[in-house]
Amino acid sequence: MKQRNIFSATLLFVVSIVSFSQLLTSFALAAIVEEKSVEEKTPEEVKGFEIAARSDRSDRGFGDSEAKMTMVLRNAAGQESTRSMRFTTLEVPDESVGDKSLILFSTPRDIEGTALLSHAKMLDPDDQWLYLPALKRVKRISSRNKSGPFVGSEFAFEDFTASELNKFNYKYLREEACGELQCDVVERFPRYENSGYTKQISWVDTTDYQIRKIEFYDRRDSLLKELRFEDYRKYADAYWRSHRLVMKNMQTKKSTDLVYGEYKFGVGLTDNDFVKGRLSRLR
Repeated sequence: MKQRNIFSATLLFVVSIVSFSQLLTSFALAAIVEEKSVEEKTPEEVKGFEIAARSDRSDRGFGDSEAKMTMVLRNAAGQESTRSMRFTTLEVPDESVGDKSLILFSTPRDIEGTALLSHAKMLDPDDQWLYLPALKRVKRISSRNKSGPFVGSEFAFEDFTASELNKFNYKYLREEACGELQCDVVERFPRYENSGYTKQISWVDTTDYQIRKIEFYDRRDSLLKELRFEDYRKYADAYWRSHRLVMKNMQTKKSTDLVYGEYKFGVGLTDNDFVKGRLSRLR
């Protein structure tokens, strides 16, 4: 997620366990190479996975985090509306299980209290629930509806959990300049059948191993959206976070920005903070 991000979601690490993270990467790469003998993985597929794994694992170990953020919705004519919310994440150490996240809206008044709870999965559909205070009910998001827009934004429901490493197959394409940095360009293909995307292309910088841009292709294999990660900041000399995500719909020309405030880590969140039964009691 990275954001696991989106959303999310989010790209996270602890310096003190880098050697352990590298060991995990070695095990994972050994597994994919072994798999190649059966599925005939190409060198490009192995290298693509290696780059994605390095990025995903460069930031692990944060435990939990929270941040306030502003969502800016912009139509094709440039008119804007804003929403305020709080975003919390609980890291799940087991890479076969995705992280948990919660988004809670505070403004505007007509959506105050609206909340999205996500439990990321790998090959199975993510578990997601939307609480609608006006109806006083929790709605489970169907696996077939996760490609739909989240509260009118250019982010789909699946964008908030889609960065988990093992959700994709990968293919290395090339290295090229991305602004002032150099980036590895990696194509990734969703492994879960109900994704709204046929593929995504990501740009991962070769300096800090953070995602700088993702292109999303729709079910007709046409470019649908472009997501840019801007204003990266490093916390505690360990955790990288993008403080501005810009999602532009290349077909409708609408866009949505997510602008994050300062992150807090180790705030004491537990599994009990990410259960469906608490959604109607959030403030």
